[in-house]
Amino acid sequence: MAPLPAIAYRLTQRLMKKKSLTGFLLIAMALTASAQHQHHDGHTMQAKPAPPASSTVAPDTTKKRAATNHAMMDHSQMNHGGMHSQPGNGSKGDISFAPMGSMSHALSRNLPMNRNGSGTSWMPDRTPMYAYMKHSMSDNKWMYMLHYSVFLRHTNQNFTNPTGRGREARIDAPNWAMGMAQRTVGKRGLFTAKLMVSLDPLTVGNGGYPLLFQTGESFRGQPLVDRQHPHDLFSELSVSYSHAFSRDADAFVYVGYPGEPALGAPAFMHRISSFNNPDSPLSHHWIDATHITFGVATAGFRYKIAKLEVSSFTGREPDEFRYNFDRPRFDSYSYRVSVNPTAGLALQFSQGMIKSPELLHAGEDVSRTTASLLHSAQFGAGDRYITSSLIWGMNSHDGVNENAYLAETSLQLGRLALYGRYENVTKSIDELGLSATTAEAADHTLVNIDNLTLGTNWRLLRMANTDLAVGTQLTVGLPSATLRPLYGNAPLSGQLYLRLTPALLVN
Repeated sequence: MAPLPAIAYRLTQRLMKKKSLTGFLLIAMALTASAQHQHHDGHTMQAKPAPPASSTVAPDTTKKRAATNHAMMDHSQMNHGGMHSQPGNGSKGDISFAPMGSMSHALSRNLPMNRNGSGTSWMPDRTPMYAYMKHSMSDNKWMYMLHYSVFLRHTNQNFTNPTGRGREARIDAPNWAMGMAQRTVGKRGLFTAKLMVSLDPLTVGNGGYPLLFQTGESFRGQPLVDRQHPHDLFSELSVSYSHAFSRDADAFVYVGYPGEPALGAPAFMHRISSFNNPDSPLSHHWIDATHITFGVATAGFRYKIAKLEVSSFTGREPDEFRYNFDRPRFDSYSYRVSVNPTAGLALQFSQGMIKSPELLHAGEDVSRTTASLLHSAQFGAGDRYITSSLIWGMNSHDGVNENAYLAETSLQLGRLALYGRYENVTKSIDELGLSATTAEAADHTLVNIDNLTLGTNWRLLRMANTDLAVGTQLTVGLPSATLRPLYGNAPLSGQLYLRLTPALLVN
């Protein structure tokens, strides 16, 4: 029989050379099947302390362990608190290479899985995770994780203005699901495959869902205004390989079709600070709109607490045909610097040159600059934590700078959640579908919009490692004077919802 490292290497090569979706769909099927497990209340395990790093040579993680059968373990209630330590920052909990039976970060054998953000981005190590995790039953090499979020809600936009622009009420269901499969390759390698899908085209519609002041992308040749576009059926289909040089240093390559380049903070649906909010931020196309990009190649290098990565990707945003794969172009590029100085903080700065992102403005290129600070702190066992995000994004084109600022936080107190989001966004009247036909509009081609959302939800039940919550939120908008005749002075929007997600992986 061929040695296990050789088998892993051949499997990696085979998956990466596939020209069809078969390999990824098989992974997704196995992942979904493995997520159907039983709930064992109170079953926790303490992570073993890492052995001291006596040298930079990695232990051979390909050898079988006879003492413990990890393949039979259910990790949905495992204590992963020991994974919050940070290699290279002087913490006593420094880990060397992730032991057999533990899922590591997708792009490093030496980082905790909690640091995984969307694409190749970083979250704080103390970020709570809502997911199912299982090991393969056959060779104890593959590890699988499944995340998802489904909102069934009634939303009512601008309900205080009977004739106001953007007024609409409807029932819809924003949703997404992402599976990840991971295994070690030899003594230092790590292979990861991810598949993310969304049924938004069915449950929301190709025209998107109503969201006051939202802009970006198009439908039937018209710009989407006061609507959030749906996400594509295939939102991520990616593979990555990382190589560990030592506990403190590793390099990786990431390829996605679609995928997410190294630009911006983690996408809103993956930020735990926006976990409870069904709506996309109004600043989406300023801070994280490239999270679904048809054609991405990223290379990165980490040393201790810092990471530098560069990407080449397709600048054009997804078209209105949400079930297909758009043509890859690789005509844009970006870089991102990320630093996690403590287990509770994640910082990033990034810039990108985006070629012709909007179909209706094909000749307009955009330079995007973003910076963010994400914070997460736990106080007590289980669902008791606070997470926050501060994000800035700026789009520059034709000599004009448009800024967006976002601050959001989520406080989880057991079954009760309290959350909020504040945004200040600068948009052009053209982007809002208005024309400068009046002297007032001509003098204010850029308008400011302030938006504040406050919400709460209550977990109704936790069964089979799955949570069902009921919630409500209210949003007040404060548009600039130019927009008030259309939207009102302080338009209100609200919604009631049910939310279905995996339960918390207990820390």
